[in-house]
Amino acid sequence: MNTRFLQQPPTAMYRRSVTQASILIGILLIAANLRAPFTGLPPLLGLISADLGLGTTAASTLTTLPLLAFALVSPLSAMFAREYGLERALFGALCAITAGILLRSASAVWCLYAGTGLIGAGIAVGNVLLPSLVKRDFPHNIAALTGAYALAMGVAAALCSAVAVPLAQAWGWQRALATFIVLPSVAIAVWSIQLGARSKPAAGTAAALHGGKVWHSALAWQVTLFLGLNSTIYYVAIAYLPAILVDAGLSPERAGTLHGVLQLATAIPGLIIGPILRHLRDQRVPAVTVTILSAIALLGLLVAPQWALVWSILFGVGTGAGIILGLTFIGLRSGNASQAGALSGMSQCIGYLLAATGPLVIGALHEALGGWQVPIGICIGLSLLTAVIGLLVGRNRQLGT
Repeated sequence: MNTRFLQQPPTAMYRRSVTQASILIGILLIAANLRAPFTGLPPLLGLISADLGLGTTAASTLTTLPLLAFALVSPLSAMFAREYGLERALFGALCAITAGILLRSASAVWCLYAGTGLIGAGIAVGNVLLPSLVKRDFPHNIAALTGAYALAMGVAAALCSAVAVPLAQAWGWQRALATFIVLPSVAIAVWSIQLGARSKPAAGTAAALHGGKVWHSALAWQVTLFLGLNSTIYYVAIAYLPAILVDAGLSPERAGTLHGVLQLATAIPGLIIGPILRHLRDQRVPAVTVTILSAIALLGLLVAPQWALVWSILFGVGTGAGIILGLTFIGLRSGNASQAGALSGMSQCIGYLLAATGPLVIGALHEALGGWQVPIGICIGLSLLTAVIGLLVGRNRQLGT
């Protein structure tokens, strides 16, 4: 704390504390919207498909649309923030999520798809810009606050997954999906007081893609594939875990609850992985370990589904740590902010394109083969491939060295 701050009158100190507190609450509320509106849908896919006559591939498209939006909109998010200000861009993202939830809750099939895509676009902007907001306002507490908002994402997503089926059984799937509007509505109410500010995004925020040397770097592709393959496996599980568990004999309510447990477990690594990484010379051991955890969990779901609670937690921890590691590699493998921005744009764009392909391919395979053995086996293979990439990307080096 500097001398100027100590010399401020009590009123000024109080106002500053209130402002910081309101921004902190706003960050946590925005974070709560960056997963729940998307991941609350899969437990209801069975009901929606039966009501609207959707096949497995058509239903899996609903889980793919947000990921395509992530890939397309993420590189443009910094441009929105530079044009309209960081605060207003995040407010616009919340408004897009709200509009998407309302549109998705309508009865028409086109509304379901259009609303889902709009939700994905709003989440994409929030995903990119929220770390920039944390860096701007809490530069000395980035790790702690990142862990806190990762936990907020996990808790909100877990709650939405757990209550989706009971709400749908009581009110119908349209009204159940509509209840998710509570999250962005509260966030909009709190965040609206920040609209008077007009801040630019922090240096290194993912910007629009322009090619460049990073696209010709083997290390950059290793970072991209590690993040992309881990995200692919995660979003396949998010899309199909309820269906896998129901086919294994669990009730839809139990499957929805375990779907929420998985998402809550993804937040656990955010609280512990930072201190672990600080004591390591490189990241090969954690990179391989977390991907092997994911492979073991997937194998467990295949051969011993009665232990689904254990496998859901293990998979959540493994993929959650993998995503955090992938994002950490963007900073660790970059020599400066410009490289970090280019690598972030590349890895998020290509990574989310890979993640969007996963649910479509797995859904088509399940529909063609009528079982989950081959699709889950492919995901196990992808986990093992990610472990090999982890051995490469985990080495202590940077782009251009």
